[in-house]
Amino acid sequence: MKLARFVGAILLWAAIPNRGLFAQQLPGSPDSLPLRGVELRYVLPEPLFHEAPHGSTIKALYVNAWAFGSSKLWQLVRLADSTEINAFVIDVKDDTGCLLYPSEVRVAQEIGATKCVRTRTVRERLDTLRAHDIYPIARIVVAKDPLLAERRGEWSVQHRDGGLWRDRIGSAWVDAYNDSVWIYAAQIAEEAIRLGFAEVQFDYVRFPDEPREMMANAIFPARRAAESQRAAVRSSVAMLMNRLQPLGVPVTFDIFGLTASATGDLGIGQVWEDFITVADVVLPMVYPSHYYAGSYGFARPNAEPYRVVRNALREALARSRPHPKAALIRPYLQAFTLGRRLPRYTPHEVREQIRAAEELGLTSWVLWNPRSVYQRDALRPYREPARTAVSGGE
Repeated sequence: MKLARFVGAILLWAAIPNRGLFAQQLPGSPDSLPLRGVELRYVLPEPLFHEAPHGSTIKALYVNAWAFGSSKLWQLVRLADSTEINAFVIDVKDDTGCLLYPSEVRVAQEIGATKCVRTRTVRERLDTLRAHDIYPIARIVVAKDPLLAERRGEWSVQHRDGGLWRDRIGSAWVDAYNDSVWIYAAQIAEEAIRLGFAEVQFDYVRFPDEPREMMANAIFPARRAAESQRAAVRSSVAMLMNRLQPLGVPVTFDIFGLTASATGDLGIGQVWEDFITVADVVLPMVYPSHYYAGSYGFARPNAEPYRVVRNALREALARSRPHPKAALIRPYLQAFTLGRRLPRYTPHEVREQIRAAEELGLTSWVLWNPRSVYQRDALRPYREPARTAVSGGE
């Protein structure tokens, strides 16, 4: 054991340039900040499994695949080191169908999803997150996968007049009634867990949210007789849970914020109870800019970040209350400005959403910015004293 630790220590120090100690400032440097202490551990060859943050409170940033695979990651790690952030939600499969890393999943290789990967050093980058106590969550988009739709036409939504059906921006969608689509997502998730991701988060767990006139031209070849969209989503969510639960990590789902107040399935197959009764965590996307004028009595919901988020999450909590084993709620909050929908989202608007969530007892949340650009002033500073770096075993 002592020899193994000695060898491990040598390997560790050899790997320091790749371990992300870039975030540590020398005392007295001009821009030094009170950073989270880094605990050095010996390097092991097996996949890395990250423990949940203390108290299981998740305060996360969405990190797109480009940001994770580039030098932008170093900036985000430094931001986490100096603030309350303790987790990253990282695109493993985004809405292009491309993967974060070279995959061994057969379907991914056959459709070319491994030819547009964002990084070939995923293990080293996950190791960096471990060194900085950052909890890594794998985001996997399911139904909006144009790459899979184009290369597996038999798994795709078809147009009534022939060929693939496409949404308003020309993207093809896979058929959410097709079990193979969900099995592929599960295989990617299983692989991500073995690489070291500590949680898997599924997005676009639904049917397209397009105008009724466009959906009238959509044919879903895998639909069973009299099967509803809700039934298809519900059974597929259960299948994902059953496949992944033995691996021992939380399985979570992004859903529309309006799901908590809707009486139906929003035309996309999402019903609040179908998720909160089986998932470990649900993440309602309660972005104020995505609510229609008049929502909660506000002419401009985007200008009411605190009130909109508070109302939306109050409804979510009330909807979950009758279910004693309901999933945890971890909202997605808006950290972006949408077009000309003023006001611009400054740190004040972001903190108002966080305040709304935390006043309701929801201390876990994720900030969403599609460019993965975040303002330090929107976050509380990391105030705990840095721990002494050590090396050694668990």
